[in-house]
Amino acid sequence: MTAEKYSIGDNAGPYDIADLATPPAELANSHLDLGSVLMPVVEGGQVTVEMSATHEPEAVYLVTPVGRIGMHAFAAPRTGGQWREVVRELAESLRADGAQTSIEDGHWGREIIARVPGGSHRFIGVDGPRWMIRCVASGPDESETQLAQLARAVLAETVVRRGTEPFPPRDLLPIVLPQVLAEQVLAAQQQMAADTAAEAGVDAETGAFPSQPLSEAPGAAAADEPATPEDVIPGGAVAQSASATIYTDDVEPEPVPDAEVEPHVDGAPQVEEEKPAPSKGSAMSRFRRRRR
Repeated sequence: MTAEKYSIGDNAGPYDIADLATPPAELANSHLDLGSVLMPVVEGGQVTVEMSATHEPEAVYLVTPVGRIGMHAFAAPRTGGQWREVVRELAESLRADGAQTSIEDGHWGREIIARVPGGSHRFIGVDGPRWMIRCVASGPDESETQLAQLARAVLAETVVRRGTEPFPPRDLLPIVLPQVLAEQVLAAQQQMAADTAAEAGVDAETGAFPSQPLSEAPGAAAADEPATPEDVIPGGAVAQSASATIYTDDVEPEPVPDAEVEPHVDGAPQVEEEKPAPSKGSAMSRFRRRRR
């Protein structure tokens, strides 16, 4: 008997990649392929990457006009039920850090809301086959309701690629950046190294390379199969990845982003304006239709 296959947007997500009818390659402009997670982008948003002290990708976020959304996939036992255990422990940890926490019933079960001065963080978890995915939505007080709806819309269209490697339960599944995003990270790291060398008074003769725009940095234009302009949807995953903001352990982003966001992509339309046809699987487009 053939297992049922699903399509993005049929209200069956988040999806295990093995259950998805749509080939991952067809999601290139609508989803960020992060290895263990394929996360839908939001029109009018930005991509930010947080790097660890060892220069490895630690987290990838969508910064939207109403707040910031991140997805993390974890290994889980076959029996499921991991999120129920995590909810209690996470709520206790957040309270210990000074946040005011509450529990709400959402589409997939319990959601944790941690309130901090000026905003809140909402944690939504879903158990899948040998994986658990956790969505974290952070934003200001005035956009809390919109952000919660948008986060659920993004989570509902997210795809998990668990893989066959054995991981202990609760281990974070590896993040693998797509090529265009990895190039941005490399360029940013080279730029930071150049800036550090310049501050120390080191010139090119000593081994430091000159400061240059990210778009001109080594590796920024390299690609095995470069996408042609007609292949890249303005404001889609490829375009947002190519204009990502990179954070390192030395530069931390604001925990609760401003509600207003200016897209990096040249010519990308604002969320409030009329737009061309959205990319397939766009969480923002579905979110808009539900609000009408």
